Formats: sequence, C-alpha cells, structure tokens
Amino acid sequence: MDAWKDGRLYRADELMVSAYDHGFLYGLGFFETFRTYNGKVFLWDAHWNRLCRALSDFRIELPCEEQELIAAVAALTEANHGEDGYFRLNISAGPHDIGLQPSYYKKPTVILYRKALQIATRGTEKSAIWLETVRNTPESGMRHKSHHYANNVQARFELESLASCEGFFLTVDGFVAEGITSNIFWSTNGKLYTPSLQTGILAGTTREWVRNCSLFEVEEGFFTKDELEKADEVFITNAVQEIIPIKQLGKIQFWGNAGPVYKALHDSYKRCIQQEGIE
Repeated sequence: MDAWKDGRLYRADELMVSAYDHGFLYGLGFFETFRTYNGKVFLWDAHWNRLCRALSDFRIELPCEEQELIAAVAALTEANHGEDGYFRLNISAGPHDIGLQPSYYKKPTVILYRKALQIATRGTEKSAIWLETVRNTPESGMRHKSHHYANNVQARFELESLASCEGFFLTVDGFVAEGITSNIFWSTNGKLYTPSLQTGILAGTTREWVRNCSLFEVEEGFFTKDELEKADEVFITNAVQEIIPIKQLGKIQFWGNAGPVYKALHDSYKRCIQQEGIE
C-alpha cells in the first residue's frame, strides 16, 4: 500500500484529491518528510512541532490527532511487510470554491504517503555546485516546508542527479543559504558553521539535532561563499539521508567522510538512534 487517508490505506492508483483543493489551486499546503527505523520515526516531535507551527501560521486546523498519524505510519509499515520506508505527511488546505475566501481552513486534506526507502550507505560522499538559481524569500516570517516548491524545482534542473550531487543556494544578497533538499554545515579548524535562519532557510530537524548535540560549537550567521570554500569539511543534513559528507564543491576538495568532525557527528547520530531503541 502506498498511502493513508481518512483512516484507510490506498494504492497509488486509488488515491484521489479534489481539483478544488486549495493546495492545488493556490499551493497552500505543508509537508514533512522522514524515514522509519524498525518502523519508528526518529525525531518525530521535531517534525510534528514544525508542521504544527506552519499550520497555525496559515490557519489550517488539523482534523486528526498526533497519535492517529503515528498509528498510520505503523499501519503502512505493516502493510508493506514491515519494511522501513520513506514517508511524506502532507496537509493541504482542502476543497473550497475558487477565490481566497476562507478565513480559516477547517477541513484540510491529510495524506501520509509512503515509498520504498532507497538511500546510499552511510558515509557515501556527494559533490556539490553553487546554483545559479537564487534562493527565494519565505512566504511568511519564517520558512515552512510548503507546497511553494518551484524555486527548488528550478534549481533541480541545474543538476544531472540529486543522488550524487547537491546544489547550494545563495540568497539574493549573496549569502550562503541551503541545499535544494538539505541544510549546509562546514568546519574550519574544528569549529562548525551554518547559515542563520534569518537568511530565510528551513529549520531542518537534522540541522537542529546537529546544533543541539553539544559535540561542537556551532556559529550561525550570514556567510559568503568564499568563507565556505575555505573550510576543511563540508556536509549537508536532512531527515531521510541523515548527515552526508561533501567531497568536492566545483573544483575545491574537502575531507569528505574522512573528516574528524563529520565522523564524530556521524557516530553520535547513530548512537542517538540506537538509544531511542529504533535501530
């Protein structure tokens, strides 16, 4: 089975959404992507809280309880022979008439999608490029993980494959922002750096884990591409691929998976998952 909606499991060819859904008509919707480990989601609370902030900001009332969605993850996992999967929890505004009429969205469309988990072995290195596409500004005071994804799609066109390469956005003012599907970190002389949320980037769940794991001091700020290019190590983070070392940015080489900062964070992340009892 490929999805959960309104308490039922669906195959992809069975799932239907109204053409009047404001997620389709106006791009009003939000989502979280995550993977499971032995059927459980790591950092679920961080995903849930981020989603709730987005829904509150845009007056979308979630019609189901948190525990119902956790149970839906378990149901989809069981329906797929207990195999771990890649999940997308998607909340769109729901069907309404054409026009920006509702003051609140009280009946959103809630779908939990699942697909097979196909990720590289931990420690697999990627390359990166600087994107020509400039990072757009958030739709509100902070960036939410929303259906407004055209900027990311446009950037994706610059790469042959996201599987082996990530694109690095700059802001309109020329500061390092984030990857197409990731947050960016780099290390110089053992100190970690990452762009500030004030640059308009997403508050990634794995980004927050790195900031809070207490292994290294992390400085957030507005940094130029030249500052990143002088780093010893560069790596990117997201909830599905975890922590991914960057070996090369254009013609510039980094330590990749041999970097001591990356290796320490990599090992700590694995231990954290194991301590949660889910791997």
